[in-house]
Amino acid sequence: MAKKSAVEKNQRRRKLAERYAAKRAELKAIARDVERPFEERAAAQVKLSEMPRNSAPSRIRNRCELTGRPRGFYRKLKMSRIALREYSSRGLVPGMVKSSW
Repeated sequence: MAKKSAVEKNQRRRKLAERYAAKRAELKAIARDVERPFEERAAAQVKLSEMPRNSAPSRIRNRCELTGRPRGFYRKLKMSRIALREYSSRGLVPGMVKSSW
């Protein structure tokens, strides 16, 4: 089980990224547009760098919904490999059965 503080910090980052997503995308579009004057592009880049760091989507860490484990994460199921094995052996994951040959 991951520390509660790490899980909470990641949730705060998700909320911040969601809140600033539109403004961040707008500033990025301005900064990348070659047709615009250099001063305008530089100003957009400065505004982008002044935004909170945790509002960047790259700061979000994929974590297991059940345990908070950051590694061995399956995106499709939003859980770690250990939690997936545990739940599937109990028969709680639909369509997943233990293999034997």
